[in-house]
Amino acid sequence: MRVLIVNTSEKTGGAALASNRLMTALNNEGVKAKMLVRDQETNQLTVVKLPHQTLKCWHFLWERWCIFLHLRLSRRHLFDLDIANIGSDITSLPEYKEADVIQLEWINQGMLSLKSIRKILKSGKPLVWTMHDIWPATAICHLALSCERFKDYCNFCPYLPGGGSARDLSAKIWNRKKNVYSQGRIHFVTCSDWLGNQARQSGLLKHFPITTIPNPIDTKVFAPHNRKEAAERLGLPTDRKLILFASQRITNANKGIQYLIDACKKMVKAQPEAKEQIGLVILGGHAEELLDKFAFPTYSLGYVNDTSKIVDVYNAVDVFVLPSLSENLPNTIMEAMACGVPCVGFDVGGIPEMIDHLSNGFVARFKDSESLAEGIQWILNKSTDYEELSRKCIKKVHAHYAQGHVALRYIELYEQELSFKEKLK
Repeated sequence: MRVLIVNTSEKTGGAALASNRLMTALNNEGVKAKMLVRDQETNQLTVVKLPHQTLKCWHFLWERWCIFLHLRLSRRHLFDLDIANIGSDITSLPEYKEADVIQLEWINQGMLSLKSIRKILKSGKPLVWTMHDIWPATAICHLALSCERFKDYCNFCPYLPGGGSARDLSAKIWNRKKNVYSQGRIHFVTCSDWLGNQARQSGLLKHFPITTIPNPIDTKVFAPHNRKEAAERLGLPTDRKLILFASQRITNANKGIQYLIDACKKMVKAQPEAKEQIGLVILGGHAEELLDKFAFPTYSLGYVNDTSKIVDVYNAVDVFVLPSLSENLPNTIMEAMACGVPCVGFDVGGIPEMIDHLSNGFVARFKDSESLAEGIQWILNKSTDYEELSRKCIKKVHAHYAQGHVALRYIELYEQELSFKEKLK
């Protein structure tokens, strides 16, 4: 069986990491899987980049310009929306022609257009689409937040100036998506039960099969190691308990850094001596903008894309905190738990599916910095039970997210779709 996985980037972003890991997992199980990307970042033989690279910049810029105009020349929400009005036709590529199954992942920002997806459907190949956010089920947004218009019909979009209108951009793209989706069968996959429930309520997807399969992780790479040695390699203190926060861009409001700032202040206020016992490690870009906001000594590692160093970061800390306001199935929590690090996150999206409250971590009340502080303290103060907490983290990842387990579920799905296509002949 040959599978072509299509994603905008090879390595950058959560969807890219998940796609890459799935490709590796499938190849390990005997499937010939390749990735087709716009942005290639390595020389991996199983990763192919789009031809005509000069066009990719044009596609990206043209889509952004069209959105910019609809936002009335405002940069606000410029990267929160996608309209897929331009993209590459991949159906003529040799990698496409040789594939038995096409799998779309995150294909936005000029990678594929709705016209491109129509061509894929018309080609007759089985199409699986893994959703890493809500965009395939809405008109134009990646985060619906409190808006539920996608359950019926997108218009009056809250992202657009003045709250949109009955015939705004979201309504136009909704109608185009509905028309494209009607051209054939798509089997949607969601990485979490939460996103699956959201997708099933979408007016666009109500006639399509939707299956939940989590992202995979290599538990041989992300695994527990000596804490002291990992900290020393990174230049981190070994005489403090360390909290980790990680995000591609630390200042991204959706990642909830302000709630962590407030939680740290509450912890110091309740226990002033904690300032001498605890440190905060920040992994990601733009951390320098917030370093003076924290109540604890802060150690910024910047943006890191070296896997071995990231594994060291997880192994050097005592707790990982992700106070995101919206999440699907975050790779970071999976990675931390695979390394035996208990996690704290808000009760949102797929986070409570990953963290078993008061068993292998702590699920805090949504947007509640007091509850977040309670969760961090609960983990840091459970010194007698910490090893058991750590073991439960590892057990959860091995049982649900290990590469082999996830790959077999996808293979079963591919065979199901190939069989369905065969019956239609």
